[in-house]
This record gives sequence, C-alpha cells and structure tokens, in this order.
Amino acid sequence: MFKRLVAGATVAMLATTVVSAVPALSADAASKKVDLKELNVQFVPSSQADTIQAKAKPLEKLLKKQLGIPVHVTISTDYNTVVEAMGSGKVDMGFLPPDPYVQAHKQYGAKVILQSQRYGINDKKNDGSNTDKLVDYYRALVVVKKDSGIKNVKDLKGKKIAVQNPTSDAGYIFPVVDLNKKGMNVIKNSKLVTVKGHDQGVISVVNGDTDAAFIFDDARNLVKKDNPDVFKDTRVLKYTAKIPNDTITLRKGISKADAKTIQNAMIKVSKTEKGKKVLNDVYSWAGVTKSKDSNFDTVRKYQGQVENIK
Repeated sequence: MFKRLVAGATVAMLATTVVSAVPALSADAASKKVDLKELNVQFVPSSQADTIQAKAKPLEKLLKKQLGIPVHVTISTDYNTVVEAMGSGKVDMGFLPPDPYVQAHKQYGAKVILQSQRYGINDKKNDGSNTDKLVDYYRALVVVKKDSGIKNVKDLKGKKIAVQNPTSDAGYIFPVVDLNKKGMNVIKNSKLVTVKGHDQGVISVVNGDTDAAFIFDDARNLVKKDNPDVFKDTRVLKYTAKIPNDTITLRKGISKADAKTIQNAMIKVSKTEKGKKVLNDVYSWAGVTKSKDSNFDTVRKYQGQVENIK
C-alpha cells in the first residue's frame, strides 16, 4: 500500500514538473485568429485628415477584438501614399476609392475584399438627404454658387475649379471625362486648383476662392454644420456617371485564410453600433458588402479615357 502511494506521489510530482516546465499560453496568443502579428490599416482623407484620424481611431479596438492582434490605424496624406505603402508592405489594409484600388491591384497585386454601401442621395430635393435604399455606387458633382453666371458646362472655360488629386474618381477623373464628352476640356481650358478634401472643395466655392468644385454626391453635407445655407447658396451644374463605391483592400502576400478572416471581421464590426458609427463618421458608409475585382472595370475604362485628355 505504501509503495503504491509513493509511486502515485512520484507520478504526480513528475506531472507537476512537466506542466510547470511548459510556458503558459498568453491570453493574446490564445485569442489570435490570423497568422499576421499585427494589422496596419490606413485611410485616405475625404475631408480634413486630423478630423478623420480621431473618427477612425476606434476601429483599432473593434478589429483587435475580432482578430486577436494589435491593429494600428493611420491616415495617409493622399491616395498615392497609401497605394505605395501597401506595395512596400508597410500597410496591410487600405480604405481605397476605386481608382487607387485599381492602381494598387495593377502595380502591386492588392486584392479587394469589401465594397462600401451607402444610402442613396435624394438629388431631387437638393438638401443632402438620403433615400432609404442602400446602393453600391455614387456620383460626382460639379457644384457652383447659386448666383453664378455659370449656366452650362462650357461656361467653365477660363474658370477656377477646385479638384482633388488626379487619382480621385469623384474629385477628378469622372468629372473631367464626362465634361470632356460634353465638349468642355477643363484640363486645357480651365484652371484646376488642387485642394485636400472634398469639404475644402465646397468651402472654396462658398467663399468665392474658386468658381466650381468637383465633389462626391453630396459632400456639401460635410460643411452643413458650419455652413447651414450651403445647399441654398450652391447648385449642381453636372452629375457624372455612376462610380463604384469605395473599397477595403488587402496588400499582396496576405494568405487566403487571413483575408477571409479579416473580411468576416470587418463585416461583423460594420454591424455593431460602434462599428457603424466609425464607418458613418469617416466616410458616410452605411455598411459593407463582399466585392470582386471585376466590379471596377468601369473605373479602368475612365482611367484610359482621362489619360487621353490633354
């Protein structure tokens, strides 16, 4: 009996020794759901960068909870910056408009995983209000002052137009191409003034610094709080063709398994109250939906056309 007790005690001591020799699995490691050690996320500014930074920051905790790894959110200076950062591997996930996405895909093999959804804009009311229908596209506007002498697109000749970076779909490409189809080559016949953020484009028109601005429909909502009469004081000169909604894109080199996990994590985040607030506050998104590369063939067509306008 004694021998069996001693033997049992010895086994128990050995078992304890073996267990204590194995390092305890950390809580972070146990909750880790992807192979990535961290996820670096970057947004592009559609309005003032410092404002977006504060609004986008909560996404770090929301995604970390889903993925079990540290998440870092930053704001790029422009569209090209985030594309290059994804190409070099410094940024893993980018919130990219259509044109920069197409460039990132072509140059660096980036892959779209999600596309944004927004409630449509009720253009007939001209007050920035939404419809009750979720859509996966938007349009660009050419906006001018209400009392402006600019009555048609050809009146833009010689005028100052606020635009975004040449890789911006709504702030440059689609308006330039569609105006050219109407016989107005703004690259050749107007003075294009680059501003950072569609809100700045609206403000430049309101303040009289420019005669017109290329903005997304309806970026006037961005300045409505500080300029409550913005819809009364401005009017839409031209609507462009439909533009596919913005993307959430991953850099090349992220495994299919990780991509799927990140895709599902973002869908889950987008359905939470805090997640909805982040997406709405930053880009006026109402949700996200799965996407594929062929959705952006229209953008490729417009890219080719804008390159031929001189």
